[in-house]
Amino acid sequence: MFKCLIAAAALLVTTAAHAEIYAIQAGRLIVDASQPARGASTVIVENGRIARIEDGATAPAGAIVVDQRGRTVMPGLIDVHVHLTQDSGRPWYLPLTPKYSQPYAAAIGLKNALVMARAGFTTVRDLGSPGVAGLATRDAIRDGSFPGPRVLVSGPALSMIGGHSDDAVGFNPELAEAINAHGQIGVCTGADECSRATRKIAALGVDVIKIMATGGVLDPGAMGLEQHFSDAEMKAIVDTAHSLGLKVAAHAHGPRGILAATRAGVDSIEHGTFIDDAGVKAMKERGTYFSATLMAFTGVQAALGKGLLTANSEAKGRQALVVWGQGLNRAYRAGVKIALGTDSAVAPHARAAEEIGLMVSKGGMTPRDALVAATKGGADLLNLANETGTLDPGKSADLIAVDGDPLTDPAAVTHVGYVMVEGKPITLK
Repeated sequence: MFKCLIAAAALLVTTAAHAEIYAIQAGRLIVDASQPARGASTVIVENGRIARIEDGATAPAGAIVVDQRGRTVMPGLIDVHVHLTQDSGRPWYLPLTPKYSQPYAAAIGLKNALVMARAGFTTVRDLGSPGVAGLATRDAIRDGSFPGPRVLVSGPALSMIGGHSDDAVGFNPELAEAINAHGQIGVCTGADECSRATRKIAALGVDVIKIMATGGVLDPGAMGLEQHFSDAEMKAIVDTAHSLGLKVAAHAHGPRGILAATRAGVDSIEHGTFIDDAGVKAMKERGTYFSATLMAFTGVQAALGKGLLTANSEAKGRQALVVWGQGLNRAYRAGVKIALGTDSAVAPHARAAEEIGLMVSKGGMTPRDALVAATKGGADLLNLANETGTLDPGKSADLIAVDGDPLTDPAAVTHVGYVMVEGKPITLK
């Protein structure tokens, strides 16, 4: 037994002695998007974490040198609203067809997670996936079985009967009855039932709770984009989630639903399309985060008139496109906290970094503030500020290298030449 312990200790020492050290050489270095960039610098990565930053192009003996002297090295992007287990440009009913089993959805999730990593995203939050498919995706990447970004998941979203995540909506009565008979863990009515459903979803091992506070553009229903859950139901969900140590993300388009969800204590408003002054004021007062998902509307725009959406969805989509980005602009000018979210796969996962450009052109943000939202904002919302979001020594080595200067040109983040997630390089195509 004693000899086995000595052998194990020796193995640990040997492993530590041979741990990979990286020297990432940057032509320009953004340590913190809210601060001025540094000139030529080298980021030293040891054991998956940022050990130190040195001036110029240096490299410790034995280090793996990553020459990015022609690029800007910066913190990896963070997307707080994605759907990894779905693909863009598909008919609305496709996830309910036979091939979309949970194992199949998890395989799609692994594919899209790698796509997002290659697009520069080192952390993503999946806000809605069938059953345990999203959790399987998260865990397979976390365990090192597949490459990808750090993934957080909500699992199934909470919806009222007939709401945005009620899968029985849009089908004939016989099929709807069969779907309901199978059981939908997140569809609930009344405060007690919604609290119980929240606990059931939490028991799956999720990282966050997702609530459909209003109707949605892409559901086939005709209940509109205003408040769905009652005030009491929302408060029960939020209070239950918070008691379990979980934050709550609220899908919300209409102003009454946004205000009700904010007053109920949700931690982020997703979409916020038609937010009014009352909603902005409440979010500012409570420190609620805003994730505008502007890229989703490029997906809606591309799908119009092609038979991919129901008539109800087309009508709601055209309604939302009229005010595209105005909600973000209103929140930004008022000083509401902002994190980048895209709602991929409504638009392709590979194009997620274009959200930063839309935050500038549609939302009126400065390139620097949009980049802060895409790095520090997401890290703060996800309780990861001590781990990622900046390249300060001691943090996880989540970094990317891009062509150009993203502090002045939002399009720079769409030209990614190198990605590292938790100290592990991601192979680009």
